[in-house]
Amino acid sequence: MDINELRSQIDGVDKQIIELFRQRQAISENIAAYKLAAGKPIYDPERERKKLVEVAGLAGEDLRTGAIMLFSTLFDLSSTRQMQVMNKTSDLAQRITAAIENTPKQFPQYPIVACQGVEGAYSQIACEKIFRTPNIMYFQNFEGVFAAIENGLCEYGVLPIENSTAGSVNRIYDLMAQHNCYVVRSARLKVDHSLLAKKGTKLSDIKEIFSHEQAINQCAGFLKTLPGVKVTVVENTAMAAKMVAESERTDVAALSSHSCASLYGLDCLASSVQDKGNNFTRFICISKNLEIYPGADRTSIMCVVPHRPGSLFKVLSRFFALGINLVKLESRPIPDRDFEYMMYFDFDTPLYSKEFVQVISELETMCEEFRYFGSYSEIV
Repeated sequence: MDINELRSQIDGVDKQIIELFRQRQAISENIAAYKLAAGKPIYDPERERKKLVEVAGLAGEDLRTGAIMLFSTLFDLSSTRQMQVMNKTSDLAQRITAAIENTPKQFPQYPIVACQGVEGAYSQIACEKIFRTPNIMYFQNFEGVFAAIENGLCEYGVLPIENSTAGSVNRIYDLMAQHNCYVVRSARLKVDHSLLAKKGTKLSDIKEIFSHEQAINQCAGFLKTLPGVKVTVVENTAMAAKMVAESERTDVAALSSHSCASLYGLDCLASSVQDKGNNFTRFICISKNLEIYPGADRTSIMCVVPHRPGSLFKVLSRFFALGINLVKLESRPIPDRDFEYMMYFDFDTPLYSKEFVQVISELETMCEEFRYFGSYSEIV
């Protein structure tokens, strides 16, 4: 028997599988109609668990794992089809729809905005990229930005969320999980770090460098060329420049934006000292209110899945079944729960599509905890 005959046999089996899949989905539609009339939930974990045990036994030891994966996918596709038939949407999906309709069509241009740091911070530069003429309030730390928004001191806040070389700003993810805020826009900012010091200072004079932890990580290669120089973490790159300017010492420097040189009267000892030239940081703009502006094509969510095998697979399979592209997946430890994690997802799909409404509605019921962080567009 040659390869063509074997492929012909496979084609024949595939046709049977497709026909049986059609039949199975048709039966799922009838089940959906029954559940809708009876007021029963779509997801039946006990039935699903028993069914997986049954098919695992039928498949035999060699094919047991594959059979479980196959039928888990079939169950997910069946649930998705039932949701479509029942046209079931969650309260959150309805809130999102209302936000799309009620949010002003033009993004605000002159609001009060909270940023962490001082004048010259990268957050300020990102803020001015997002808004035309923002009235900026500065806070010492990220917590202060969230508190200012929640207490009504300002309408929006701009915060760094991830860097192309140093990775995510984990503290922001933790704070997003703790506070009731939504992302309304994001911006990608090219970041160039310079080594700044008091006028007249030479590179050989430097004994200590101040900067933010992310900037230090991004300039690790350059810092290795300065043996014996102490590196000290501070809250913000612009704050580091200000500290150097106000210090009585002449042996200190700051890794900061080049604009801080003229702002704080410092000399630039070395420019563009980051390890990679394509060094970008994403900033998010957050609000206390759920606002979804025209052009929003990226959505951020957080979920906690049950701590058992296959839970994350079931969540990911929802995106696959609905043809939704995941652009980011991040995990963070859950406080006081050993070796358990919150999962952060960014995905892109049109907000007006039935797939978007469906994935939001389904995940909300599947997860132990679920948070919707907003839908927004990104300025590049």
